[in-house]
Parts: sequence; structure tokens; C-alpha cells
Amino acid sequence: MRVATCLLCLLLVLPVCAARAAPLVLNTDGAPPHSRADGSGYEDRIVAEAFRRIGVGVQLVVLPSERALQNANQGVDDGNFPRIEGLTALYPNLVMVPESMSTFPCAAFTCDPKLKSVAWADLQGPQVAYVQGWKLVERNVADAGKLQHARDQEAVFALLDKGRARIVIADLYTGREIIRRKGYKNMRALLPPLADPPMYIYLHKRHAQMVPKLAQALREMKRDGAMERLTKAGLGAGLGAGRPGVKP
Repeated sequence: MRVATCLLCLLLVLPVCAARAAPLVLNTDGAPPHSRADGSGYEDRIVAEAFRRIGVGVQLVVLPSERALQNANQGVDDGNFPRIEGLTALYPNLVMVPESMSTFPCAAFTCDPKLKSVAWADLQGPQVAYVQGWKLVERNVADAGKLQHARDQEAVFALLDKGRARIVIADLYTGREIIRRKGYKNMRALLPPLADPPMYIYLHKRHAQMVPKLAQALREMKRDGAMERLTKAGLGAGLGAGRPGVKP
């Protein structure tokens, strides 16, 4: 009888252990240097380290912005990063980790030498392009529906290069990397950035119990210098550097 009881307990515990051992799948729409296909982007490193500190493995996948949010909200994936605060109102199955993981220097880029700087109120009409699913733009531009939108940041810069947009909205770091890598001429960021809000990790509500631990891990990473170290390493990483396990 005692042996049978032990076997029953073992059978009950094994599936739980297996579930805990399985890595969570988090998606991102991040482009280099935030995220890279080999996992060497600075936000990739921050997320991996935060989950490592709470004893959870992660697998990161790169998806278009709106699809990434939908997959996380529907539970296809386990979470999404990095996002501005307040998205639970739009995606009720997502729980925000209440400690920021990074910031997002959102900037306008142009080829027009006459433009020196812009504000949100200046971004109107189809001569402005942004990435579909970027809630930061949608929140700040009243007629965002009249703006052009594209699949990703590579695509919005292609619109600028072809003269199909006068201004594109992109991340400052990613925009500069795209311009350098593509060899685009006469493109520049209009500074200061439009915004530089804190960015957060969101988890599907089935993982809500992890949220407090993950927030604590992020706070510790800021205190012990890991956040700064990983950011610097990711910003300086080449396309061939980093760790495996991230697939585009």
C-alpha cells in the first residue's frame, strides 16, 4: 500500500516538474539592436537574465508587432516584450510586469533638409509612416488611421528611401542601424526623440504568479548593474554574436 501511494505521488509530481522545466515562449517585434536572430540584442539579454533569476527558461521568437500582441493575448505564446504600459485594457489576457525592462527612444526620421524637429502634433496624413501595431503612435497621433503603416521598421525606411513618405517613426537605435546597414543617404533622426517611455514585459494571465518574482528580478538587475552591463553588451554586439535559441 505504501509503495502504491509513493508511485501515485510520483505520477502526480512528474507532469508538474516537466511543465516547470519547459521554457516559456515570449515573442517580440524588436529589431536590432533591441533583438537579434541569435539572441544577442540587449533586450533579449535582459529578458533571458530576468527569467534565469527566477529559474525559468525562455525561448524568444520574433513576430510582426500586432501579431505578436495577438499571439500573446490568445495564449499561443506565453508573453510579449517590450511594450508600453496600459495595454491590458486592449489585451485583457495580458498581465504587465510592473517594473520596466528598458526605454524606447521613439524618433522621427526624414530626408527633408528643411525639417529640423517635429512633435506629435506635426505627424499628420499619408506622408508619415509607422509600424502597424505600435500603440505608442496610435495613442499620440489623433489621426493615426490616416498615416501609412508597414509591417516592420525595415519597411518604413524603404518607404522613406523611395520617396513615398516624408517622415517615418522608428526607434532611434534601430533606425540608425538600418540606415547604416542599408547605406541609405541623407536620412537623419529629428532630435530630440518624440518620446522615450519605459517599456515592460507582459505575460499571459496563466503565468500571473510569476509577475511579482519577475518584477523583483528586474529591480535587482538595476541595483547590481546587470541591466546596464547587458544593455551595453547588446548595443555593441555584432550580428554573429550572442546565444542560440532565438528564431526569427
